[in-house]
Amino acid sequence: MLLTPDLVPVLTATGASARVAEHVAPRFRIGDRVRVRNHNPTTHTRLPGYLRGKVGFIEKDYGVFAFPDTHAHGLPEKPQHCYSVRFTARELWGATATDRDTLRVDVFDDYMDLD
Repeated sequence: MLLTPDLVPVLTATGASARVAEHVAPRFRIGDRVRVRNHNPTTHTRLPGYLRGKVGFIEKDYGVFAFPDTHAHGLPEKPQHCYSVRFTARELWGATATDRDTLRVDVFDDYMDLD
């Protein structure tokens, strides 16, 4: 479904989900060590730049969703899993970051590989 201006009030009032009722095998399991791909697409992406090339751990599998990088352009949904991935502050921001802090980010299958 393409988001048009007339749909915005309905979606903000009732909520919307990109969840897809399709079986897709997960690429990762909870506890897996993953590395975020270092790619720089010329079109829409939901992958934050500060995660590119970084290592984290899968903490939760949210299930299957339409991949936003294709869906935003009216292309096929490309259903895939979305995960909560835990990164240490030091992994993201270097040795001057505290060793106690972590950040959890929702990351799609296509953005990661096993490390």
